[in-house]
Amino acid sequence: NLQCKIRHSESVIYVFFGTIKFLLDRKNHRKHILALQVEHPVTECITGLDLVQEMIRVAKGYPLRHKQTDIPINGWAVECRVYAEDPYKSFGLPSIGRLSQYQEPIHLPGVRVDSGIQPGSDISIYYDPMISKLITYGSDRTEALKRMEDALDNYVIRGVTHNIALLREVIINSRFVKGDISTKFLSDVYPDGFKGHVLTENETHQLLAIASSLFVASQLRAQHFQDHSRMPVIKPDVAKWELSVKLHNEDHTVIASSSGSAFSVSFISFFI
Repeated sequence: NLQCKIRHSESVIYVFFGTIKFLLDRKNHRKHILALQVEHPVTECITGLDLVQEMIRVAKGYPLRHKQTDIPINGWAVECRVYAEDPYKSFGLPSIGRLSQYQEPIHLPGVRVDSGIQPGSDISIYYDPMISKLITYGSDRTEALKRMEDALDNYVIRGVTHNIALLREVIINSRFVKGDISTKFLSDVYPDGFKGHVLTENETHQLLAIASSLFVASQLRAQHFQDHSRMPVIKPDVAKWELSVKLHNEDHTVIASSSGSAFSVSFISFFI
């Protein structure tokens, strides 16, 4: 607890600004880690303090500007570590490569991203494959987690394999949402390894509808080009398209049509 950490700090005459973490064995041997807490952005989001700035000020000899009683705790914050790792291989086998496309979801409310990369950056074998720390905060845990879900959905990373799929599944898992977590969480929830998101029937229908609509739109654009071309072509008179769409190695029959301003999609067969 806090008082225990204060006593340990006083015992080693600790005058820096950081986080006190320690291990105590049966022989009363202690190991102290006196650096700034690794996940300090979470604390910064709910207190409004810049802990790194305070650490630098103390290192330069300035006194602390705040007392513990002066520091407010507002709302809730959660952090995900976005890594260049393959979550389908032992929950995170490192991946290497060059970021061909990279876009952080910083346009969303309550989102903070701490990173040091950009499009074109290389993820090599010589350094930790962490891409960024993604932090979301809100008035309570529910809002913070919903913002994290939205942030992960809007994070664009191309060129390397990343762990966003696993992060998203974890933060929406009912056990995690309730706070029922431990160091055995992954092995308990995914005893056979992470297999990815399992689509609901509604999500499957949505994906099939989107894929079919995009295909029909491309056909209509091609037809429009042919209408304005001087080349003689034979144009099929198609009012509806009967499409076979493969999703997760399963074939689905979709009937798609366009009224000019909207698409209509129906499903003849649907297999799970």
